[in-house]
Amino acid sequence: MDVSRSASFDPSTVQSATAAGKSNFRLAAEDIRDGVANIHVWPMLGWQEIRQRYRRSTLGPFWLTISTGALLTAMGPLYGKLFNQSVSGYFLYLSVGYILWQLIGQLINDGCNAFISSQSYITQVRLPLTVHVLRGVWRNMVIFFHNLLYIALVLLYIRPHLGWQVLLFPVALLLIAANGVWIGLTLGLICARFRDIPQIVGSLVTVAFFLTPVMWQRQMLGRHAWAVNLNPFYHFLEIARSPLIGTETSGTSWAFAAGITVAGYVVTLMMFSRFRARIAYWL
Repeated sequence: MDVSRSASFDPSTVQSATAAGKSNFRLAAEDIRDGVANIHVWPMLGWQEIRQRYRRSTLGPFWLTISTGALLTAMGPLYGKLFNQSVSGYFLYLSVGYILWQLIGQLINDGCNAFISSQSYITQVRLPLTVHVLRGVWRNMVIFFHNLLYIALVLLYIRPHLGWQVLLFPVALLLIAANGVWIGLTLGLICARFRDIPQIVGSLVTVAFFLTPVMWQRQMLGRHAWAVNLNPFYHFLEIARSPLIGTETSGTSWAFAAGITVAGYVVTLMMFSRFRARIAYWL
């Protein structure tokens, strides 16, 4: 037996593997593109889920707005006094930050179940998998816009000085939603394979809430305030909160948010292209 021949390098094997990798990457990119393009599908599915969740309820999602508003109305003046802050300024800071955190945290938690909760659709209907992630993002955005009514009432009551930077709020909100998509794709496929991950992620999100300047302010850390820059949640919270409370948005936060978005989609495309075909079997 010719050992040198049997152990020889076969270029065709490498070429076929490379072609398969390119094909998987192309299919993953097309899935994301086609999912976004199905603008008539994922908003409808999101609305349907909201209607089912609040069926026979008169106020529907506004119950969440009422409960959140009652909580913030009680917490704002109390914590403002405890932290020795201006009650009106802290109340606005807390209200905007808390409602934005609800959106961010819910996007992460729902992303874990993006494919698990869509098992019946995935196994019976031929749709881009991205549609099921976009459905969750759309649903959470709709609920956020319900809660935005409370922020509008607080702004009318406190009347902060809002400059041109208020125009950056929709951009920041769009950036948060865009990150919700790659987070849903990544966590969705991981959690479809490992069912203990959603509980771990939920616990980490709770811990992140207390480590992020939602109820407290950055300057309270004194000379250790620099540590907040290491928290990615802070930057997304900052670019959306600052325009609504009348403070200047840090360019550093915009740079961090943009960088995280790009890096997130690069990693997601790599993972999604490799494991996309297995998701239906994991369910």
